[in-house]
Amino acid sequence: MGDAAGRGGARRRHGDQRARSEKYELRAEGPTSMGSLRYQEDFEEEKNSAFTWEVQANSRSYNSQFKKKSFLCWQKKKHQSNVICTAKYNVFSFLPLNLYEQFHRTSNLYFLFIIVLQGFPEISTLPWFTLFAPLLCLLVIRAARDLVDDIGRHRSDRIVNNRPCQILVGKSFLWKKWANLRVGDLVCLHRDSVVPADLLLLASTEPSSLCYVETADIDGETNLKFRQAPPITHHELTSPRKMASFQGKVVCEEPNSRLHHFVGCLEWKGRKHPLDSGNLLLRGCKVRNTDTCYGMVIYAGFDTKIMKNCGKVHLKRTKIDRLMNRLVVLIFLSLVLISMGLSFGFWFKVSEFKAKHHYVSSSYMHSVASETFIIFWGFLILLSVMVPMAMFIMVEFIYLGNSIFINWDVQMYYEPQDKPAKARSTSLNDQLGQVEYVFSDKTGTLTQNIMTFKKCCIGGVIYGPDEDEDTPAKEDPYLWNEFADGKLLYRNSRLLRAVRAGEDRLVREFWRLLAICHTVMAQERDNRLVYQAASPDEEALVTAARNFGYVFVARTQDSITVMELGEERVYQVLAMMDFNSIRKRMSVLVRNPEGSIYLYTKGADTVIFQRLRNKGTQEWTTEEALASFAEQTLRTLCLAYKEVDEAVFEGWRQRHQEASILLQNRAQALHQVYEEMEQNLQLLGATAIEDRLQDGVCDTIKCLKQGNIKVWVLTGDKQETAVNIGFACQLLSESMLILEEREILQILEAYWESNNNKPHGKGKGHWKNQFLPHIKVAMVITGEFLDQVLLSLRREPRALVHSVNVEVDEPWQEPAEQKTDFLRARRMSLMWRALGIPLRGTGLAPQAAASSSSDMLCVQRERAFVELASQCQAVICCRVTPKQKALIVGLVKKYQRVVTLAIGDGANDVNMIKTADIGVGLAGQEGMQAVQNSDYALAQFSFLRRLLLVHGRWSYVRVCKFLRYFVYKSLASMMVQVWFAFYSGFTAQPLYEGWFLALFNLLYSTLPILYVGLFEQDVSAERSLELPELYVAGQKDELFNYWVFVQALAHGMVTSLVNFFMTLWVTQDSAGPISFSDYQSFAVVVALSGLLSITMEVILIIKYWTVLSVLAIVLSLFFYVVVTWVTQSFWLFQISPKTFPFLYADRNVLSHPSILLVILLNVSLNTLPTLALRVIYQALKKPRPKEAEAAPSEAAAAAEGPQLRRESRGRRSSYAFSHREGYADLITQGTSLRRAPGPDSDLLAHEAHPPREPPPGATEAPRLPRTLSFVGRRRQGRVSSEDEPRTASSCATVDQRHARQPGAAQDAGSSPQPLPEAPGKASRWGVPPPPRGTWPSSWRRLLQPVRRGPPDPERSARGEQ
Repeated sequence: MGDAAGRGGARRRHGDQRARSEKYELRAEGPTSMGSLRYQEDFEEEKNSAFTWEVQANSRSYNSQFKKKSFLCWQKKKHQSNVICTAKYNVFSFLPLNLYEQFHRTSNLYFLFIIVLQGFPEISTLPWFTLFAPLLCLLVIRAARDLVDDIGRHRSDRIVNNRPCQILVGKSFLWKKWANLRVGDLVCLHRDSVVPADLLLLASTEPSSLCYVETADIDGETNLKFRQAPPITHHELTSPRKMASFQGKVVCEEPNSRLHHFVGCLEWKGRKHPLDSGNLLLRGCKVRNTDTCYGMVIYAGFDTKIMKNCGKVHLKRTKIDRLMNRLVVLIFLSLVLISMGLSFGFWFKVSEFKAKHHYVSSSYMHSVASETFIIFWGFLILLSVMVPMAMFIMVEFIYLGNSIFINWDVQMYYEPQDKPAKARSTSLNDQLGQVEYVFSDKTGTLTQNIMTFKKCCIGGVIYGPDEDEDTPAKEDPYLWNEFADGKLLYRNSRLLRAVRAGEDRLVREFWRLLAICHTVMAQERDNRLVYQAASPDEEALVTAARNFGYVFVARTQDSITVMELGEERVYQVLAMMDFNSIRKRMSVLVRNPEGSIYLYTKGADTVIFQRLRNKGTQEWTTEEALASFAEQTLRTLCLAYKEVDEAVFEGWRQRHQEASILLQNRAQALHQVYEEMEQNLQLLGATAIEDRLQDGVCDTIKCLKQGNIKVWVLTGDKQETAVNIGFACQLLSESMLILEEREILQILEAYWESNNNKPHGKGKGHWKNQFLPHIKVAMVITGEFLDQVLLSLRREPRALVHSVNVEVDEPWQEPAEQKTDFLRARRMSLMWRALGIPLRGTGLAPQAAASSSSDMLCVQRERAFVELASQCQAVICCRVTPKQKALIVGLVKKYQRVVTLAIGDGANDVNMIKTADIGVGLAGQEGMQAVQNSDYALAQFSFLRRLLLVHGRWSYVRVCKFLRYFVYKSLASMMVQVWFAFYSGFTAQPLYEGWFLALFNLLYSTLPILYVGLFEQDVSAERSLELPELYVAGQKDELFNYWVFVQALAHGMVTSLVNFFMTLWVTQDSAGPISFSDYQSFAVVVALSGLLSITMEVILIIKYWTVLSVLAIVLSLFFYVVVTWVTQSFWLFQISPKTFPFLYADRNVLSHPSILLVILLNVSLNTLPTLALRVIYQALKKPRPKEAEAAPSEAAAAAEGPQLRRESRGRRSSYAFSHREGYADLITQGTSLRRAPGPDSDLLAHEAHPPREPPPGATEAPRLPRTLSFVGRRRQGRVSSEDEPRTASSCATVDQRHARQPGAAQDAGSSPQPLPEAPGKASRWGVPPPPRGTWPSSWRRLLQPVRRGPPDPERSARGEQ
């Protein structure tokens, strides 16, 4: 009898397709309504859409005839196979595609250009292979890295494509691979199976062909959802033979990314049957609580909705990489200018030389202009080493080494799952130290998906675990209860004694309510009572009642059986008032065995307390307990009940019957009737359930916030649960001002209008300095709100967006919400006054933008929204689709230009992970899709703290030091060539020995800076975690930017000037055996001075000294000594004087002490001033302000803005319930209840419990008998519900249920549906039960027939106590 308005899923609608096209009645089912047809604009779009996707069952030949245009005149099959390939390359595309990607790097293009120039002998100053070999090495290293990453993707794709499933071949279901699936195939699925493609549900072993699925891997919701087969297939397809002959054709919409929307029709036997999202099983969801179901493949492979949401693999590049590309261009342009200047110098020098020495002009074969042109290219090649190839090669090794350190970190190893951290990408390590925004999923990422009954409050008394009350724990306090569930960890001996004593009426009614007021189904497996719950919250509550002696045993369409402390009691269900997100409560109206009528209600404290009869000491105590539970971030429900007079019930029943048959506004009428009954309640108490966070989540988020990293939660779950987790992980706090959607719209309008009133370009970034200076603000929004605000969704095909000026009409508004309108308006006025923004209307004033284009308006709104959200201390986006998650990440990247990180564990997070600069996948319970598409894989969210603050910051520091030093080193050694050109007649003659140039970056100066890139630590790991504020340096690009680059250039240029001109000044006008004024001796002194100077520089920048650092420096100098001694030896000179011209040059120079003093002078002049400047700079440098100074503390914020407290209540409601509307209808209509089996059951009983994988050599699915459910057995031992006397009210109620049952009502023009099974006939899903004598004695004792005589006086007395 619950309200069915707004419920998606299994609602059946009949009538021909033409009638359906005129007026749709689809409702959103999932987290957000991107596919909802609520708005008029959406109706128009659906009317104009063409349904051109046709699939016929069991006919691959028919489906393969459809083609679509591929390229030019070529065509390919319209229907894709079910093969998934997420890899970037294949055997044929790897080489060209990888080379194309690599030469997108400016540095590679630069090196290729220089190599081409070296191929011309007239202008070549260096052998061509000096650059070609390193470039080839660099390309091979990067290609090998990309190949390894892509092989991992191929491997994961192979695992997915080779998963087994049962496909109908002929007249039996055979085990095949997922890759063998095609559209139109019929598939058999079993409990806990993953759906391999988007399937139309045809039948199942559940009553009315229901199928329960878990979509946590798709939309993040933990509660179960139900799907239902069309009535025609439910009644007709009752055996494999009939399924083999099934030739129905599905005509539906083209494949799209809207997860919660589907429109189509089934054409079969000359009739059309409507289909919607309630009939569709999406790829990636898991079958739960359903033994066997059958489906027809509608979309396969990349046409499935989840794959449409996954996005594409993008080439990710770091900020430093992009900066280096720009710097390479800058350096190249500088080299061109320098080469042109030196070429002009050559022009004038040659002209002057020819004028003075006319007799040598005959030796010049070319003109002056030609010689100058050749010299220009010669200088360009000579100076090309200023962009050293070795730097890019060494960076690859540094990235690889830091990735290995991440893999080896035992602090990020999760022993319970035996999963270490893994860097799946080796090129993003330094960007881990620059993250400013972390976008996190909730379900499975922040939480463990485990609900535990933690505490309760009954009659104002709080009952916590025995550990909290210092009560000695016993072995197992529930041994007296044969139905107890051993998994329940909650134990309170004091409460257990009160329950077993049975003297406290509130305690009895408290547990009785938990055992009655729910939508849980009971089954028996292996002689154990098993609950099937739509949400983990309900299962935790019913299990707690079960352990305390109030055992929910069975239910029928109009009754519920509870074993109360060993006594069986059957309650007649008179009405079920279903839960939904507006009512925030659920109620059950029952008649107990004594004939009294009771209403049991559970729901949010904010709605229960407003409906209490009176408010005394017990209520105030309970309210304090709720406040305590909220501080502990427990999820609470309030419990209340009342006794209903028979006359009152009869009047209410009549009004309820009238409301339930209305054709218009039925939902509002039913809610009003429910509101009448749910008044004057008596409070019983409250429950507190813990949605367990992963270990260390709170500390991790706190630490990240101290490091100026903003954490946004993007989840598909409902708003209440998302907000509760936000408080639990300390992302939200009591002092925060949580902006509502109306307030957000008005703030965005104020921003938009203020920018429009300013000169062009001056409004950008207005909020960065002025918005919300004193108050800590949080934002909680929904996916539907994003559809209203972000007009960029229109760029997506068929994305349904409506105007933000249109208020969303809610079907029912609670009276309490209506009463708070005045308080909300007053609060809004105070907020505008505090923010210094004039009060404005409720829309975004699009009429003001009539002169601007729609694209400009879109950009302005996007920027306004992103800037507002970026100023908030916390942002939670709930009920968002995977594509909306990626949209939010993309908008932040676009307008904030910051490094973003996305972390998640499910397939619904894949698009977000791919869109973010860094994607982190958690190896959780929702599969490995997120890990397979991530850059880094972790086992726990808490490891993100160490990944960013330790490994990320270290990698950033190391890479920045490496790049700055390499730029300095290159300038210090190579700018000497420019100064030498002024003394060599601008002839592009190299100063250094050729072997010194070739080995300088390879051996002489490589090891020390390679040590810095791999092992440098400015602070220890422990200190990095203690001081998260150190992380801010990477976010602000302090260690490597344009200014640092200019400093490195200047430092290197000064070093080269000192080395060259000091040596030149000392050797001026000198001669004799101790002079080094000759070319070779001068080159040796300058080279050695430069080598020692840059070695001293690396000694100064190393902060983490180990044996390896000393060894690296010693080995570098040792290599110089050994190689120089070899290349300047006499025997090599004899072999090739032209290749080894510097005969004994170093030995001759270093044998004179005076020359050593010159080298020492050069090194001292380069080192001592630099050291002095750094000491002075550190002394004058101001300490970094702490983040606490930049952002006001929560206490300060609360003190400055107490008038902005949310609502009048000082206590925050910790209500959060993941239950989904609609299950009460399934129960009251009997849709989900099993019937007694009979002899003519013929449907596929063999498919009940197949093995998880096919046995070796098996080709056909095994045929096993299906076990009878506990509910079915229960009814066998009792008087059947058809034979029991019913009251007039219950009969009328049941008749109404049947009248509203899906598939019962038929529209005009539709032919009659097959009649349901006759009463008393067996269910076609089961087999006859075994004789009762074979049942266990405990079950026979439990299932005694219920007495139907007058109530026992003694029993009545016991019940009233």
